[in-house]
Amino acid sequence: MNSNVKTVRCVPPAFVTALLLACVWTVSTAVAGEGIRSETVKFQDLDLNTPQGVQALYSRIHAAAGHVCSSSEPIYQLAERACTRNAEAKAIATVNLPQLTAFYRMRTGDYKQPLSANR
Repeated sequence: MNSNVKTVRCVPPAFVTALLLACVWTVSTAVAGEGIRSETVKFQDLDLNTPQGVQALYSRIHAAAGHVCSSSEPIYQLAERACTRNAEAKAIATVNLPQLTAFYRMRTGDYKQPLSANR
């Protein structure tokens, strides 16, 4: 009679979550250590009283956020999406145009960000 018992070790979900958070924290700390990257988005040529002008400005902000947050280092690529979202939200809050804020919220479905747009 064979009385060998195989035990299967399962990695607890909390451990996996903690490990993932540690990786993200490490990446964000490393990115922060290299200095703040920025890009200027010009929009004097746009008519922000039209939906087309607002959409064009959003597209420029989105592209600039993607450019600022992009990295060729594989470990940094984990944090790119969050970086892009944060950069985009900060830029839209800085511009502070109600129509741009409304477009951003409609486009992203992000109604949690405390973007101020009172004009």
